[in-house]
Amino acid sequence: MENSIPKISITIVIAEDHPIMLKGLKQELEQVGYQIIGTAENGTEAVRTILALKPDIALLDIEMPLLNGFEVMAKCTENQDLKTRFIVMTYHKQKNFVAQAKTLGVHGYLLKEDSIEEIEHCIATVMNGTIYYSRSLGAELEIDVENELKKLTLLTPSERKIIQLIAQGNNSTEISDMLCVSPRTIQKHRTNIIEKLHLDPAADNLINWAKEFKNLN
Repeated sequence: MENSIPKISITIVIAEDHPIMLKGLKQELEQVGYQIIGTAENGTEAVRTILALKPDIALLDIEMPLLNGFEVMAKCTENQDLKTRFIVMTYHKQKNFVAQAKTLGVHGYLLKEDSIEEIEHCIATVMNGTIYYSRSLGAELEIDVENELKKLTLLTPSERKIIQLIAQGNNSTEISDMLCVSPRTIQKHRTNIIEKLHLDPAADNLINWAKEFKNLN
C-alpha cells in the first residue's frame, strides 16, 4: 500500500557529490511534489545537514568525499532521537555493498539507474515502515546476500578478527605474530572458517571472501 502522507509534507535531504546529478534529482523530486529541505555534496556536510534539519528521508550517495553514505548513516543514528529514514543510492549491485546495507539496517537501497517512479515507490514504502531494495537487484541476489550473512553469524569473534587481517593482506605467520598465537593455531582457525563458509580450500576463495566482506566484521 502506498503511503497516504501527502508528498509535500515529506521532508527530504539529498547528499550527492556530483553537482549535476544532485541538481537533477532535486528537481525531479520537487516536480513530483516532495519537499527538499537541504542538500549536501560530501559526507561531513550531510551529517551536519541531517542532524540540523531532521528530515523524514535522507537520500545518500554511497560514495562521497570525507564520509561515505554508510558512514553518514552510522554517525547520524548515534543520535537516538533522530527519526530520519535512510535510503542509499549507488551504481553498485555487488553482494558486499548490499550485505553492508543490510547489516547497517538501511531503510532503502536504490540504484542510480532507477526511474523516478521507483524512487517514489521506495520513499512511500519506507515511509510506511517497510524496507525497500531496488527491483533491479533481483530476488536471487538478495537471497545470496542473506545466505552469506547467515554464514557470517557462524564465525567466532576470533575468526572474524582473522578474516579482517586476511583482508588486509596478512599471511598466517604475520597474523600469528599479531595475535600472539602459534601459526598452527591460525591455520586451524582458517580451516574452520573455510568449512563454515563452505569455501574451496584449494583456491584463494578465503582471501577473496575476506576482501569482499571485510566491512561486515
